[in-house]
Amino acid sequence: MLKGISPILSPELLKILMEMGHGDEIVIGDGNFPAASIAQRLVRLDGHGVNEILEAILQLMPLDTYVEAAVALMDNGDPDAPPPIWAEYQATVFAAEDDRPFELMERFAFYERAKKAYAVIATGETAIYANVILKKGVVIQ
Repeated sequence: MLKGISPILSPELLKILMEMGHGDEIVIGDGNFPAASIAQRLVRLDGHGVNEILEAILQLMPLDTYVEAAVALMDNGDPDAPPPIWAEYQATVFAAEDDRPFELMERFAFYERAKKAYAVIATGETAIYANVILKKGVVIQ
């Protein structure tokens, strides 16, 4: 263990976050996400939910400020009934990065983008439409 780093971030995931460069993307998939068949690099964090992983990652990794939306969500197709977990994501991102717009992506377009991501994290998240893509930004000292 290390000071100041969430214990839910495995050594494998920390290595991946360090390897990623500006503009690289990482997917945090819910328990239903086809992570193993999509991932170029797969990290399993089955005992954790997406939002707690999102919070831990954002303590270390900045989001890209050169794009309109550095966070993408899998759209549930119902603008009148967004999944409740999305509000948790917004609060987490706001706490770490200020108010940032999110991009909503159609399910199959999300899968195609996820195939190009640097890595995919498989979680034990039970909420539906809880998948998120993060685009890494630049660390400014």
